[in-house]
Amino acid sequence: MVTAAQPFTAHEAGTLRDTKTPRASRNRAIAAVRHLGPNWYASVMGTAIVATAGAGLPGHVPGLRTACAVVWALSLTLLVALLAARALHWRHHSDQARAHLLDPAVAPFYGCLSMALLAVGGGTLLVGRDWIGTPAAVAVDAVLFTAGTVIGLAAAVTVPYLMVVRHRIEPGQASPVWLLPIVAPMVSAALGPLLVPHLPAGQPRETLLLACVAMFGLSLLGTFVMLPVIFARLVTSGPLPLALTPTLFLVLGPLGQSTTAVGKFADAAPGVMPAPFDQGFALLAVLYGVPVLGFALLWLALAVAMVVRARRQGMGFAMTWWAFTFPVGTCVTGAEGLARHTGLAAFDTLAVALYVLLVAAWSVAAVRTAHGLLGGKLLAAPR
Repeated sequence: MVTAAQPFTAHEAGTLRDTKTPRASRNRAIAAVRHLGPNWYASVMGTAIVATAGAGLPGHVPGLRTACAVVWALSLTLLVALLAARALHWRHHSDQARAHLLDPAVAPFYGCLSMALLAVGGGTLLVGRDWIGTPAAVAVDAVLFTAGTVIGLAAAVTVPYLMVVRHRIEPGQASPVWLLPIVAPMVSAALGPLLVPHLPAGQPRETLLLACVAMFGLSLLGTFVMLPVIFARLVTSGPLPLALTPTLFLVLGPLGQSTTAVGKFADAAPGVMPAPFDQGFALLAVLYGVPVLGFALLWLALAVAMVVRARRQGMGFAMTWWAFTFPVGTCVTGAEGLARHTGLAAFDTLAVALYVLLVAAWSVAAVRTAHGLLGGKLLAAPR
């Protein structure tokens, strides 16, 4: 035994030095990311939506804009860190990465990469410009929007293809997670109109806007296909496993994001689309947005009831808790859009109430995630 009075042997000293070398640190980092799945991008999405949703709230709350910018900077930092970690994962654990693609429970989370890029890009243009300036914000958003859209469209095709030809899925395995690759193009549809005013007038603006409308339709019809399967699974097979219960909130994603998208179309259409289509988008924003947001509130109530039940039965923390954030945030932005286009204070009130819920959910998920990372539990091999 080595005591305080005894010198280290040559072997012990060499071992001690090895644990402190950059190579040893890199090896530990490589080992740590073996089980880092694409679901971790949900933390980026959930953080970015706190910034973008807060920026559109009614009234003027002192310090809110600055707080949103800080949260956006945090989301950007998280995105860069996760991209680096996932690059290590693919480089050094390609067997695990391929296994993720062939796992029907994990593969849909590849849609989260697209949405993380898009959410941070949109936040850059909405609040990040306060710190880096509009030209830089437009450039960053253009890069992230393009990459996120391409990845999202690829995921919307590849993941369903794998589900059909490679995955072996039982009827009782249907999950709201299946919506993730389908909803990614809807995020592009909702955030693309922010870039329209920064394009040359004429066909470039109209092309981007109509491309967003096409992605809106792609995602919406895909949701119409998936949602009945998911609800049928709940009715015929009973509640989801406890750890998966928070994923019920994912259904809010396409509902709130599509409501947000039609509002953004109406904002961007004047001066871009010829008459009468420019005014038609304003009608669509209300006639589509109000009933869909109403259904979103119905689903929110159902999801909350199921989560309360699961919590009483012992549901513990898992990364699925991030499902409480981004989908609720899309309902906030949807309500904000309806408030703009109807002038009703009721939608302002709804947006504020949902934002309070979003911030509370994000705070809990962020604290529990940080605690799990420090304790090493979240990066451990799945049981």
